Amino acid sequence: MKVLLTGGAGFIGQHVLRELMTRGHDVRVLDSLRTDVHTAGAAAWSPPRGAELVTADVRDRAALDRALAGRDAVLHLAAKVGLGVDVGDLPDYAASNDLGTAELLAAMARAGVGRLTLASSMVVYGEGIGRCAEHGDVRPDPRTEKALAGGEFEPPCPVCGRAVSAALVDENAPLDPRNAYASSKVAQEFYAANWARVTGGSVAALRYHNVYGPGMPRNTPYAGVAAIFTSALRRGEAPKVFEDGRQRRDFVHVRDVAAATVLACERHAAGVRAFNVGSGTPRTVGDMAAALANALNGPRPVVTGAFRLGDVRHITADSSRLREELAWQPQVKFDDGMTELASA
Repeated sequence: MKVLLTGGAGFIGQHVLRELMTRGHDVRVLDSLRTDVHTAGAAAWSPPRGAELVTADVRDRAALDRALAGRDAVLHLAAKVGLGVDVGDLPDYAASNDLGTAELLAAMARAGVGRLTLASSMVVYGEGIGRCAEHGDVRPDPRTEKALAGGEFEPPCPVCGRAVSAALVDENAPLDPRNAYASSKVAQEFYAANWARVTGGSVAALRYHNVYGPGMPRNTPYAGVAAIFTSALRRGEAPKVFEDGRQRRDFVHVRDVAAATVLACERHAAGVRAFNVGSGTPRTVGDMAAALANALNGPRPVVTGAFRLGDVRHITADSSRLREELAWQPQVKFDDGMTELASA
């Protein structure tokens, strides 16, 4: 298949590119190499032999038309990432992610390219689903600064106010974006669905959970928690864990994510479908900090009680749809992945 991969020079993008080429696809990469994502700039990266690079912003219409010429499918990973917790961040997220996706979709329509695999995120679910002993499955309200400052980290039931337990979130859960990045990901999914209805194209929206692995960016505002912990340990410092360290996440290895992304491109050819991409084994943030400390023989994690307003407490995936419909299975075990990350 002749594919265009946007964001192919990024952390996940490079693994997707490698998977595409291993599976024999003809790959053209479009990437702006913008400095807030690629800190060393264009000189730091070039595609492997056999892949073509178009260095351009995804909002550049002329570059999109050139990049889409002769392509059969698009894998769209280009995005501004991070939480976007400041109001001042909103325009850049809207311009980079919302407008960028809209320009790409319009260009795909002009070029007659009808297959899209979209990198979305688990952040579209907000706090996800909580299970109340009395009221069943509920949608917790956003946590308040007052509650967090008082050490009340567990989101309460919105009906009775009692603590709720975490539950796996499937793709039918209501969307509830709670920061600029999350809102832009929801917008991308909606724009893609609009495009598919008008053109008859297909969309596989992959809602990545907490991705980690080799090549993860370090010491940037957009780094994942695994990169932050690893960087601290390599400086001989204890990793600082926010809240009480019991936040639940689904940490999934980047090679497993890349495999899921390419399978979706190959196998999903009709309609609009969302797929959670997670390991299926929830872990706490404290678990990850302890595993990395062990792997690096570093100091034990320090639970700080600090918090970021806008962070969710628990978000873990039900990825059974991806397993059943696309025959995907995660291959990298958590302990092995942590050891690899520590040695990278």
